[in-house]
Amino acid sequence: MPLITTQKPDAKDKALLYETVRIAHEAKLKGNHPFGALLADAKGAILMEQGNDYEEGGSAMHAETLLLFKASKRYDSEFLATCTLYTNAEPCVMCTGALYWTNVRRLVYGITEKQLLALTEADVQNPTFDLPSAEVLAHGQKDIEVVGPTDDPSLIEAIVADHIGFWVH
Repeated sequence: MPLITTQKPDAKDKALLYETVRIAHEAKLKGNHPFGALLADAKGAILMEQGNDYEEGGSAMHAETLLLFKASKRYDSEFLATCTLYTNAEPCVMCTGALYWTNVRRLVYGITEKQLLALTEADVQNPTFDLPSAEVLAHGQKDIEVVGPTDDPSLIEAIVADHIGFWVH
């Protein structure tokens, strides 16, 4: 059974989560779903960033999956094991799988999948799961650190702001 740890984001993590909010907002301004992800090295330097790209390719064009696919082409598996995926909302099952398969060993997210589900409800474009990423990863074979959700009210408000009124249901 892999080691899955869950804790709250620290100050560096929160700063990078605010960057995912910026990325998500930029995606929303382009007509996409308000999700943003970034990949950071062990020191916290941003290596890559990606917003959702629903308008380009449909419902499977999640920010996290797109970012991880691109990262796996640019970096080797050993290096990716030292990196962190940051995302404004907890990754879905597909995105969590992409994290697992690309060998990224640390995940930091802002709001939970359950909090996201309360925002999206039964929206046809985003039929959100209610399945925590740590639960998905617990069925794998790798030690992966899971950090989140944030308890910072300002950060939560910033994440949620782009979702309010976005989802049609």
